Amino acid sequence: MTRYRAFVSGGNSGIGLVVCRMLLEAGYEVVSVGIEAHPDSHPSLSHQLLDMTDTEAVTVFAKDHLADAGITHLVHNAGEIRHRLIEDWQPEDMTGLAQLHLTSPTILTKAALPAMQAAGFGRIVFNASRAILGVPGRTSYAATKAGITGLVRSWALELGKHGITVNQVAPGPVLTANFSDLVDPDSPAATSLKERIPAGRLGTAEDVARAMMFFCAPENSFVTGQTLFVCGGLSVNSNGS
Repeated sequence: MTRYRAFVSGGNSGIGLVVCRMLLEAGYEVVSVGIEAHPDSHPSLSHQLLDMTDTEAVTVFAKDHLADAGITHLVHNAGEIRHRLIEDWQPEDMTGLAQLHLTSPTILTKAALPAMQAAGFGRIVFNASRAILGVPGRTSYAATKAGITGLVRSWALELGKHGITVNQVAPGPVLTANFSDLVDPDSPAATSLKERIPAGRLGTAEDVARAMMFFCAPENSFVTGQTLFVCGGLSVNSNGS
């Protein structure tokens, strides 16, 4: 049996799905959750339906499936954008995304933490966003994704003595369903966006997953509390505008 067991939220699609596949290929056992069924079947993969905006459901899952599961890696990937300009903003946008991006990952981490501390090893990786630098229409998304930075930096300071690293990847425009729901990849808007990206293209789920795998690697024990932008250079120019 592999020494490493990873939990991945939102592992049924997009970036999370690619992370699951890369972890499995590397010999990890993977526990995945999402709001839809996982498309893959693998002897080292288990998947359960879980709504990360449901505090009670997440608390029960954490107690039943993470507390004594010997989790070594937590990949907090699940996310939602809820694009609205400020004049159209609704309070439930903020509370819902705060639950999804901040509260649920904290509940899950707290449950898995004792086993990591006892083992003297752990990797916690968040999928954040370039939106932490500011993007129009992202009031709740940018605010709650920026909140992840507070978790990452605080936990890095608290948990380093236990051999646990905590980092985040901040993707730019990536060809996933979340992007396609807002921008047609074949539209003039997408073309204009690509022209502003120094790398000259949109990102892929694989681009982001590889960065997350770097933070997951057991040998990378001297990198913690960090944010890695995977954005083709778009973040270099302030908010990429």
